[in-house]
Amino acid sequence: MTILSAQGVDPELVRLRDSIDNFDAALIHLLAERFRCTQRVGELKARKGMPASDPDREARQVTRLRKLAVDAKLDPDFAEKFLAFVVKEVIRHHQTIALNADLNNDTERKD
Repeated sequence: MTILSAQGVDPELVRLRDSIDNFDAALIHLLAERFRCTQRVGELKARKGMPASDPDREARQVTRLRKLAVDAKLDPDFAEKFLAFVVKEVIRHHQTIALNADLNNDTERKD
């Protein structure tokens, strides 16, 4: 028995909140895995001298995720905003990786 159920909170509310907590944990783990993968993409882009962002890919992703959101009965505007937030962070990471790669290359050239 959880503290909330011991305090007389509606058991259905407790059950729903427990499910929400599980979903939140799953989302965090999925985001962490996604960022591990995008980290590798950033490293590859830096090695190949590619730009941190890819506007064409990002546009395709927006279209794809908006459709997925509609199919899942999720507000597509929310899905697009969420994706934009994640992509902005990914681009920031890619820029940092590229900057560090450039700094490392400059240091190696000086040695």
